[in-house]
Amino acid sequence: MLRFEGSKDLPQTPAEVWNKLSDARFLVQCVPGMESVARAERTSAVCTLRPGFAFVRGTLELSLQVVDAVPDTSARLLLQTKGIGTTSEVEARWSVQPQGSGSRLTWSVEIKSLGGLLKAVPQGLIKATAQKVIDDALATVAAKVAAKPETS
Repeated sequence: MLRFEGSKDLPQTPAEVWNKLSDARFLVQCVPGMESVARAERTSAVCTLRPGFAFVRGTLELSLQVVDAVPDTSARLLLQTKGIGTTSEVEARWSVQPQGSGSRLTWSVEIKSLGGLLKAVPQGLIKATAQKVIDDALATVAAKVAAKPETS
């Protein structure tokens, strides 16, 4: 349906990046508009989010699954949202390779299906909104991957 792709250089090692990006507990904290987490495990999470777009009112339930994880290399993410009169299915793939003293994250996101009221939204608006969500999520991922764990 719609596909997005890109890459981002990060100062952390591939192992550090992979460890974060293959953990649904970490990823759910990077979702723009996330309000609460109902369940979070290493390979799956469910959260409630309030999207910041005019064409979706209220909240959405997001289910996220990490699948096909290859240690220190890649993973695939399956995302499904449900809201009042709306559904979506999205698949994201990413891989991480050494780049200098850090890593290069290469990613792709594909919107597989939109249901309910989302079918009526013009594709240009969906594309622009999806790109903003991806950009915001990647910025949050980069900041959180770079953050040092708190010590007590």
